[in-house]
Amino acid sequence: MNIRDLLVENQTNPMGIDCLEPAFSWSFEESEVRSILQSAYRIMVSAKEENIHEGIGDIWDSGKVDSRRNINVLYKGQDLKSRKRYFWKVQVWDQLGNMTESRPACWEMGFLSQSDWKGKWIQQPINDSSTERPLPLFRHEFIVNKPIDRARLYICGLGQYELRLNGCKVDDRVLDPGWTHYDKACLYSVFDVTSQVNVSSNCIGVMLGNGFYNVTGGRYVKFKGSYGDPKCIVQLEIDYTDGTTEMIFSNTAWLTSPGPITFSCIYGGEDYDARLEQPGWDQPAYTLDESWQHAVEAPSPEGLLKSQKVSPLKIMKTFTASNFKEVKPNVYLVDLGQNFSGWVNLEVKGTAGSSVKITPAELLNPDGTANQTWTGSPYEFNYILKGEETEVWQPKFTYYGFRYLQIEGAVPLGDASEKESLPLLLSVEGEMIYPDLQVGGSFESSDELLNKTHEIINWAILSNMKSLFTDCPHREKLGWLEQVHLMGPAILYNYPVEPLFTKILEDIQDAQLDNGMVPTTAPEYVVFEEPWDIFRHSVSWGATYILVPWMMYQKYGNTRVLQEHYENMKRYVEFILERSENYIVKDGLGDWYDVGPEGPGFAQNTPVPLPETAMFYHIVQVLEQVSSLINRPDDATHYKKIGKEIKDAYNSLFFHPMTGQYATGSQAANAMSLALGLTEDVHKPKVLQNLLDDIHDRGFHTTSGDVAFRFVLLALSQNGRSDIIYRMTRNTDYPSYGYQIEHGATTLTEAWDGPTVGKSQNHFMLGHIEEWLYKDLAGLDYEFDQREEMYKFNFHPSFVKGLDFVRVTHELYTGKVRTEWVKVDQNKYKLLVQIPANGIGYIHLPSCSMETLKEAGYPALETVGVELDRYENGCAILRVSSGLYEFENIQVSMFKEEENEHPTIPNTF
Repeated sequence: MNIRDLLVENQTNPMGIDCLEPAFSWSFEESEVRSILQSAYRIMVSAKEENIHEGIGDIWDSGKVDSRRNINVLYKGQDLKSRKRYFWKVQVWDQLGNMTESRPACWEMGFLSQSDWKGKWIQQPINDSSTERPLPLFRHEFIVNKPIDRARLYICGLGQYELRLNGCKVDDRVLDPGWTHYDKACLYSVFDVTSQVNVSSNCIGVMLGNGFYNVTGGRYVKFKGSYGDPKCIVQLEIDYTDGTTEMIFSNTAWLTSPGPITFSCIYGGEDYDARLEQPGWDQPAYTLDESWQHAVEAPSPEGLLKSQKVSPLKIMKTFTASNFKEVKPNVYLVDLGQNFSGWVNLEVKGTAGSSVKITPAELLNPDGTANQTWTGSPYEFNYILKGEETEVWQPKFTYYGFRYLQIEGAVPLGDASEKESLPLLLSVEGEMIYPDLQVGGSFESSDELLNKTHEIINWAILSNMKSLFTDCPHREKLGWLEQVHLMGPAILYNYPVEPLFTKILEDIQDAQLDNGMVPTTAPEYVVFEEPWDIFRHSVSWGATYILVPWMMYQKYGNTRVLQEHYENMKRYVEFILERSENYIVKDGLGDWYDVGPEGPGFAQNTPVPLPETAMFYHIVQVLEQVSSLINRPDDATHYKKIGKEIKDAYNSLFFHPMTGQYATGSQAANAMSLALGLTEDVHKPKVLQNLLDDIHDRGFHTTSGDVAFRFVLLALSQNGRSDIIYRMTRNTDYPSYGYQIEHGATTLTEAWDGPTVGKSQNHFMLGHIEEWLYKDLAGLDYEFDQREEMYKFNFHPSFVKGLDFVRVTHELYTGKVRTEWVKVDQNKYKLLVQIPANGIGYIHLPSCSMETLKEAGYPALETVGVELDRYENGCAILRVSSGLYEFENIQVSMFKEEENEHPTIPNTF
């Protein structure tokens, strides 16, 4: 039982931890040995590295704790101190009493008090009211004259910053810090600059951008507003080998000058005049000119300074342009082949003062030029040359979603001889920006259309994963909340996003109104007033504040978020209760972007109160469970009663017992009622059959949208009808994923017919099928069992007709889990399952003879780690411990329906 990774707050050796009880987790290496279980652990923490090597936990020694828990174990030692580095390791015992010890790891605390900041907020002097001024540069020289032990630089630059030291960028992160409610929270980062500080003269340089802190307008904007002018606070702390410490921090002694970025807007693009560059400005011994003056102290933002816990944004992929098409005289179009979010990297050569304009776009006009109709126009990058041999440039404080680049003012090398007066375009690249995190999952099948669907969904997820989940990377860039809980399970299968979910919950907490309302976006930069206030208070959006903490509890064993947000979760439910009429929520957005004759937008098929009230019921049910979990029995009783009242009112208003239909009989109405437990057992078969009939009669297409499509999939999969879902994925006509792919989509689009109807070509809100690919088709489901203090995996694969194999992998904090099923012949399959150490699994197999079932070539029930647990719902359920298993001779009785026959409810699966 070997320990692989040690994590503090889900990060490896992090800096800037500012919570008083950090959470510890550790993972296990893969092993060929089966049935490995942790029986106990011991965590040791010390302020001295030598102590931890010797097994001395002078700051905290948990002692040997009989527990299987290996994730989110909260620190319970001495009070932690600001800026202090701590070392730790863990010992674990397996079920046989064998002990294994990890390698040491460490973490560093950030600032635990606002008074730890000695630096001052500074900005450039503002001599006029104009918003069209170049973005500022800041510099400060200092001297180090003795050996350094370590150096840490703390910085918050609003809206965004680039940090430089002695002529070099300190880190490769971009668009830092993450955006927030700046009147509630401002995020700072910590950098280890020990190797970058010279024992001689040094210079700190800071470039500032506007970001969402200062949206000035001037070109396209979704909204225009400002928390103030760009400003920064910097604090460098140097610990010397002689035991002394020196602090260098921002104040009015720092110098500032206008920089070469002459325009920058998160919505409108960025302009750069290379003639205004000041080479060496961020290095010591730079000769100052008259443009440099002392910075002035800036008013502090209202928000508290908090450590940024999410993975930093970086340039993660690069797309190189190769084919240039001249669509108009001196106007060239480049197709990068992939829709993504980011910016450009430009390499040009030409005379000083020449200007190159780049217009990014997702779509093209009929004449082949860039089309920004649906994504916010005008958005552009402009670069003015300084006239050197080769010039390379990329923006710094804005980004966009695009596939195509329209270039004006420069010519590719192939056309240079005919147009000698224009600069040469040596190269242009698209650089994709998203968080620097490891991919946590993979999906592959024998069906290329499914594989491509998986791909376009994940391109959209990554394109919209910044310091929050945006709806789109161009037109709005806002944190619309419904997609976080509706797509949350799909995201979790693919990426380790617990820190990002934590940050989103803090954004919601900061956005919540005094009356308990949770806005539909967080941070709430745009406030929708009457008569458009339905865009502000829809339940399916605010429900994220209840459902995401619950998801984090189930998938990560994180109880802390439930405790921290519980009272605010209650306030939100009480707000909805007060707004409801006899427990029915009357307005909201309903099933936004469903499929109807009017085109995508407002709900057309289902009365808005139905999904709003169904989601109200859902979050009350969850809050009842949360109340019980954290020992609030009176609250649990209260919410149980409310839940019953909502259910009774819902069925009284919407259900038609004679027909078995809810409201209009739409897929959304019937599916949400089934999936969320609002349908009484006696009526479930008829409601389900109505759903099946509607799907069949529409050629196996959905009519549901942003909110309800996930519940269509859940209603079908919960009732053993993944065969119907798979049939739906085969479509290539509208509405379907296949339609988007057939019409050229490289990311998931905003509307089901996005490539032809327009709208955003880079939205992940309809990607709910991704959850089904992992959870139901491959059959991988799991949760952290708080009572057993370990992961429990449920493998319930759907052996659907038409597929030859499906394989998935998923990385958890505890280790890798994977499953793969392969068709051997017409009705015979084999199944591979891998469970990480300290986990157990339950494998659901269609009823088959245990005498013929093989595992690794031997009778299954005679192999180590396998036992028959029970029979249930037509399945034999095997209990397996950790390890790798390969089952053979799985007999599957397939449904015999042809594609043109009506699907019916089977007696067994």
